[in-house]
Amino acid sequence: MRDKPRNLESDPIQSGMTGDVSMLADSCKILLVYPQFQPPSYWNLKATCHSVGARHLAPPLGLLTVAALLPRTWDLRLIDCNVEPLTDADIDAADLVMTGGMYMQQRDTLDIIDRCHRLGKLVAVGGPAVTSSPHIYGRADFQVRGEAETVIQQFIEAWTSGARSGVFEAEKFTADVTQTPIPRFDLLRYRDYLFINVQFSRGCPFTCEFCDIIELYGRRPRTKTNAQMLAELDALYQSGYRGHVDFVDDNLIGNKKAVKQFLPALIAWQKAHRFPFEFTTEASVNLSDDDELLGMMRDANFFGIFVGIESPDPETLVLMQKKQNTRRDLVSSIHKINDAGLFVIAGFILGFDSEKGSVAKPMIDYIEASGIPACIISLLYALPNTQLARRLRKEGRLYVDYENAVEKDMIDTLAAGPNFVTARPRRDILVDYVRVLRAIYTPAAFFARTRGLGRRLGRPLHGLLSRDSLKRDLARLGHFFWYLSRQQPAMILPFIRLIAHLAWHNPKAIKHTLVAAGMYLHLGPFSQSLIRQIEDQIAEIDRDEWKAPAVAPAVASPARPAVAATAAA
Repeated sequence: MRDKPRNLESDPIQSGMTGDVSMLADSCKILLVYPQFQPPSYWNLKATCHSVGARHLAPPLGLLTVAALLPRTWDLRLIDCNVEPLTDADIDAADLVMTGGMYMQQRDTLDIIDRCHRLGKLVAVGGPAVTSSPHIYGRADFQVRGEAETVIQQFIEAWTSGARSGVFEAEKFTADVTQTPIPRFDLLRYRDYLFINVQFSRGCPFTCEFCDIIELYGRRPRTKTNAQMLAELDALYQSGYRGHVDFVDDNLIGNKKAVKQFLPALIAWQKAHRFPFEFTTEASVNLSDDDELLGMMRDANFFGIFVGIESPDPETLVLMQKKQNTRRDLVSSIHKINDAGLFVIAGFILGFDSEKGSVAKPMIDYIEASGIPACIISLLYALPNTQLARRLRKEGRLYVDYENAVEKDMIDTLAAGPNFVTARPRRDILVDYVRVLRAIYTPAAFFARTRGLGRRLGRPLHGLLSRDSLKRDLARLGHFFWYLSRQQPAMILPFIRLIAHLAWHNPKAIKHTLVAAGMYLHLGPFSQSLIRQIEDQIAEIDRDEWKAPAVAPAVASPARPAVAATAAA
C-alpha cells in the first residue's frame, strides 16, 4: 500500500470494563478528529492545493463513514487537523474523541490521545494503522480494529451502557459494504479540499508483496450496489457540490464484472445531471487491455488514474509478485490509457532484491518514453503487516521489530530509506534514487512530458462548456496564476507556454493537462528537498558515519537464503 492520503476505516471485538453510566445515547457529544499527515509528503500536494484555494487534498472519508454509522441523535463535530487547528475548547466540549488514520499520521494521532487525556477526555482510535499495529496505540481508551460496519454497534452499546475502555475487533473481510451508509458529507466545508472522495469497492485481487491492502481488506473486492453509489452522488449533488470526485478504491477494476455493471448507470446519471462531476481513481495497468472498460470510463468523465508501475524490469516485477505488469508493453499501455482521455500518475519503487546493478537509467528511460508527468518515486519500505515485512524478518534483515516495538515514529518512508538490510549496497540504491529524481523533475523534463501528454489526451467535451463549469474553472485558473505570481513566479512562463501549445494542438485537453501539470508546484520543490536529504545520507555513508540499526529477531526461512548483513555497507 502506498502511504498516500487514501480511505480511513474504523473497526472493533472485545468489550471493555464498565463503570457508571454518565451519559445517554441521545445526548452524547462526539468529536471526530482527523490527525495531521506528517509534512512534507508526496501525497499531501500542499502547494498544488493552495494554488487553487484549497487547504488540503481530500476529506477523511473513513471518519465521515463512521459518523454515518453512529446514532443520528448524537451530536457530531469534525476537526480535520490538516485544514484547521484542534483547540482545547474543541476537546473540552466533547464527551468522547474518536480519531485514527494511517501510518504517516501516527505522530499526530499519539499526540491527540495524550492531549485528550491531559484534558480528562476519553479517546477511541481506529483506522488501518491501529489495525496493523495495535500495540502502538495501547494508551487509547478504546481501540476499534478492522472494518467498522460489523462491530460499530457493539462499540455503541458498550459506550452507552457505561464502558469506558475496550477493544472491538472485526472479523476480517466480512463487512457487507452494501449496508454501508452514505458518508456524512454535511460535516464538511467543501472549499477546504481539492476534491471530495467516495468509495465503490474494498480489496484487490493481486498479491503485491509490499502492499497491505490485501491484509486489511482481502483479495476478493467487495462492491457497493449501483443504487447505493448513485445515492452518494445524489447526496453530493443535492448539497451543492460540483467538480472533482475521487473514487478512493485501491483498485477500481479489481472486480471488473461489478464495475462494468456500474459504469453504464453512472454514465446515465451524469448525462441526466449534465455532468456535474469529473472523476479520478486508482487501478491496475491491465485496464489498458479492456477497450470497453476504457470507453465507459471516458464516457463517465474519468480524467485521471493512479497506476502502480513500480519497475520497468520484469524480473523485479515477478519478485514483488506483480506479474500482471509483465504481461503487456508498459509504455504502450500508458499511451492507450491517455488516448482514452485519462492521464496517469504512476508509482515507482527502488530497492528490490532483484536489482543487479544500477536501475536509474532504465527507470528514467521508461518515464520519458511513457511521458508520465507526475511520478511518485519511492524507496522500498517494509510496512507492518505485509508479506515483505514477514519475509525480511524471517531472513533476519528487518531493522524494526514491528511486533514488539512500543512506538515507531513513522514520518515519511521516502526520506527514511529502506528499513532493512538491502541486497545491493545501500549507497548505490540511494545514488540511483537521486539520479532519477534529478532527471525527471527538472522543469524542462517535466513540462516536455506534460506537453506530450496534452497532445495525446483524448478528452471528450463532457461538461466543459456548461456555464457553471466554465465559471468554476475560470475562477480557479485566476486564483492559480495569482498564486504563481506571489509564490512561484518562475513557473508562470512554463504554464503559459503549455496553455499556448495545447490551444494550438489539442484545446480540449487544456483543463486536465493543467491539472496534471499543477502537481509540479508541489512535486518539483519536494523532490529537491528529498534529494538534499538523501544526499546527506550518502555523505554519512561516505564518512563511515551511517550505522545500520539492529535487525529484528530473525526466524529461519526455508524459502530463500538470508542476505548477509554486510551487503548493506
